[in-house]
Amino acid sequence: MTEPPFAREYVLTLSCRDVRGIVAAVSGFVAAIDGFIIESTQFGDPSTDAFFLRMHFAAGPQTPDQSGIEARFAREVATPFAMRWALHDKHRKPRVVVMVSKFDHCLHDLLYRWRSGWFHVEIPAIISNHDDLRPLAESYGIPYHWFPMEGDKAAQEAKVLGVIEAMHTDLVVLARYMQILSSELSAKLRGKAINIHHSFLPSFKGAKPYHQAHARGVKLIGATAHYVTDDLDEGPIIEQEVERVDHTYSPEELVAVGNDIERVVLARAVKYHCEHRVLLNGNKTVVFI
Repeated sequence: MTEPPFAREYVLTLSCRDVRGIVAAVSGFVAAIDGFIIESTQFGDPSTDAFFLRMHFAAGPQTPDQSGIEARFAREVATPFAMRWALHDKHRKPRVVVMVSKFDHCLHDLLYRWRSGWFHVEIPAIISNHDDLRPLAESYGIPYHWFPMEGDKAAQEAKVLGVIEAMHTDLVVLARYMQILSSELSAKLRGKAINIHHSFLPSFKGAKPYHQAHARGVKLIGATAHYVTDDLDEGPIIEQEVERVDHTYSPEELVAVGNDIERVVLARAVKYHCEHRVLLNGNKTVVFI
């Protein structure tokens, strides 16, 4: 039986040293396996001499299954160019675990976008160090795991990691999770955990950042979504946004504007990651939008 058009679609992401012939080799490979290129974006970084590519293609009637594509690509293209690469089934929904404390604006937004279909993901669990947002999670039918901080950070994080691993998690989203992850947990989640920070990094760290901004008379406020690393709020940046404010704004008004920015920035970063549009470039990212 003939397979319907685009019944199978894949996203290929790769990086390697920037040399001639990469695009021709990858495009030729897709053609050779009876694939059809839908979208292809590339970037060569002269500062690092690195090349990045994201290619979305559809399988044809003669295209091998995913394992067959991977085996041939590794042998015929990836190995000769010493590539770091991955092939993703576009129809598979990434599994996203959300971590949150008491601030609920980012969680509300993520869940609404998920239910409305804007996010092509599954959310199998929500983890928190407080029990306040359990009713919200339950209203969406998502299991809520409450692991309070009771002095033993290692034990608490072991429970957190247990849920993450049991859920076969592809991405962890810190949606205003107000705890600093240990170096050990950060390392285990490297490249697979996104945090939202309430400013352009690294300004206004700590408690009441918008009150700090108000005291300094800032004219722009913003938010940054970045990957989690050992260095607090210093991970590779995925997305940022700002909005102009002035002297008439109270601290409470700054909080309201900041919350709006945080929601949008975090949602974009999660979407970009789950669509395999973000590639790490050392301490930076390449984001194919």
